[in-house]
Amino acid sequence: MEGYLTLILFGGFLVMLILGAPITVSLAGASMAAYLVLDKNPIALVQIAFTSVGNFPLMALPAFVLAGALMEAAGISKRLVDIAESLAGPVTGGLGAATVVACLFFGAISGSGPATTAAVGMLMVPAMVKRDYERSYASAVTAASGGLGIIIPPSIPLVIFGISAMGLMPPPEAISQHGQFASLSIPKLFVAGVIPGLIMASTLMATNYMIAKKRGYKGLTENWSTGDIRTTVRRGVWSLLAPFLILGGIYSGLFTPTESAIVAIFYSLFIGLFVHRELAFKNIINSLTTTTWITGRVLLILFAATVFGRLLIEQKIPVVVADSLLSLTDNMYMVWALTIMLLLFIGMFMETLAAIMIIVPVLLPIMYMLGADPTHVGIVVVCTLSIGFATPPLGENIFVASGIGGSTVEQITARIHPFVMASVVGVFLIAFFPQLSLWLPSLVGY
Repeated sequence: MEGYLTLILFGGFLVMLILGAPITVSLAGASMAAYLVLDKNPIALVQIAFTSVGNFPLMALPAFVLAGALMEAAGISKRLVDIAESLAGPVTGGLGAATVVACLFFGAISGSGPATTAAVGMLMVPAMVKRDYERSYASAVTAASGGLGIIIPPSIPLVIFGISAMGLMPPPEAISQHGQFASLSIPKLFVAGVIPGLIMASTLMATNYMIAKKRGYKGLTENWSTGDIRTTVRRGVWSLLAPFLILGGIYSGLFTPTESAIVAIFYSLFIGLFVHRELAFKNIINSLTTTTWITGRVLLILFAATVFGRLLIEQKIPVVVADSLLSLTDNMYMVWALTIMLLLFIGMFMETLAAIMIIVPVLLPIMYMLGADPTHVGIVVVCTLSIGFATPPLGENIFVASGIGGSTVEQITARIHPFVMASVVGVFLIAFFPQLSLWLPSLVGY
């Protein structure tokens, strides 16, 4: 029955995707078919889907989306970009480097890849074109850097990974072989994402530097200007405080990730209305509309993916997959290499949040059997899937950058390959050296 059910679940899912059905419909349809074959009451499917959103940490999802939208409307993202530009100064390919830094800053606010690409790209692509950067290259840098938005905390995919993984206990066989596993929590995932996010950003900046040097993309100025840096920092001091307020509150234990998102919303409203005075009522309504649309789409996927994952676990399909893989090799480096290649392939065709919710029930038991830390697994999964934002055919960031910058998707794709390859190198480093993810959480007491 296990093999038959696996065929129904994954076969049905793939067939409906090929026919053009949305991911939510494909997941729910395959799950419903499995329920009917198992002669289960279909009402249980609805009950499981309903209870899947009863998680308190899940409230952070709409709150962070709204906070990111409000911060963009309040002029916070523009000031962060100005600071990044002033810091770039005379560095070769300085505007490209500033784009990466700006995406790091904004990623610490929005937690979304496409949102980061849109907010930074609207300012940086025209600026790069004005400085004689090729338009398609400017768009490619922005699309590749936008993926940092889901690695740098707070990150919506890390929240979804945490919710999906916390319901999966390590198999007894894994505990008997490796002992008790370290705890998993969303704040711990947030702390763990900092250094990997900086590593991924460093690979992009190094690639930008080499390409800029070859093409003669010079810096913004002849020398760094202390006065300009001081001026932009003074103008953007309230913008710089936003990431520190959000992350500092989480890391210090002052409030939970969900509570920090609420704080970020009120902070954005205060800065936009009373400090910058750029936040109009119309902008607030647009931010609420955007939040409702994004949250509704994610929750629909979560409904269907939760049922799909529950069926996988009940029928012990992850255990069968784990046994099959471990019969081929138990070398951790080989398993990571195979996993990364699989995630890169999935990221090309599937939305990140849906991919996480489908992959976690299958992948995590395998990693437990190999003794991997679940926090490290979550960081590698999210870092790898972040590359999917910059790889066609799905490549959401490429489409966003195309709409903003005016280059075609094909032109951007032709320029983005070096950044994708550099990011893959970064992911392998993070996977092969777990302490890059686990050192900072252990330092702060996790």
